[in-house]
Amino acid sequence: MTNNIIDGKQIARKVTEKVKKRVEDLKTLGITPGLAVVLVGNNAASQTYVNNKTKTCEKLGMYSVLIELDEQVSEEELLKQVELLNDDEKIHGILVQLPLPNQIDEDRVIAAISPLKDVDGFHPENVGKMMIGQPTFLPCTPFGILKLLEYSSVDIAGKHAVIIGRSNIVGKPMGQLLLKKDATVTYCHSKTKDLHVYTKQADILVVAIGRAKAIDASYIKAGAVVIDVGMNRDEYNKLCGDVDFTSAKEVASKITPVPGGVGPMTIAMLMENTCLAAENTCKN
Repeated sequence: MTNNIIDGKQIARKVTEKVKKRVEDLKTLGITPGLAVVLVGNNAASQTYVNNKTKTCEKLGMYSVLIELDEQVSEEELLKQVELLNDDEKIHGILVQLPLPNQIDEDRVIAAISPLKDVDGFHPENVGKMMIGQPTFLPCTPFGILKLLEYSSVDIAGKHAVIIGRSNIVGKPMGQLLLKKDATVTYCHSKTKDLHVYTKQADILVVAIGRAKAIDASYIKAGAVVIDVGMNRDEYNKLCGDVDFTSAKEVASKITPVPGGVGPMTIAMLMENTCLAAENTCKN
């Protein structure tokens, strides 16, 4: 199939243009949306993500702070840093880049971030609100995927959505957000038997398993929409997704590439959430 590629870069630009306008409106009220990113250690992938986030903030006229901490930092030290950011009025959004080193309890750190500044949408309070359909910060990657589907004119209501992966960051919230849009949702994971049986029924297939090219055309129903959340390196050290793009694009009606699909949307939705956090301060 031709012309079936969902261009995440282009859609992310459209989203951030709207955010930029909202940032300008906030500045007329004397508020500059501020994002603090905390990076622990020197994970190369994390550093790349963080650099992209900082650049996007600057482009949109937002205020951003990067706090880099040593790989050996103690949990208490990190929690103290989060507390300082919770109290900083210039900061509307706090993001602690995951994964964290083994000596730190990720759940404890996420729970320490003020729910009002949790622009990643990972705080238990915000996850609970998302589950019951109350307004809150939505996790950036699933939120970005919803926007990709929306901008690509994919009708979700009544469709069968199959999610491969059950992480708290992508898989679980993705299913809930699609359910809220009236999809019928099936979760698959590493213990699912006869995976093909489920994936071949999917009108919308979201793959988030972290294994290079694990899902090829044989798993995909003709005409399905395929969203690839993976970010891996192939045998030639080239970036690739969890889906074997070359074979999958021949059967999918729409498909996201890697890179240039879901990735840019994750950053765009982080900007949207930070802008929303700043707008919320006007209401409080």
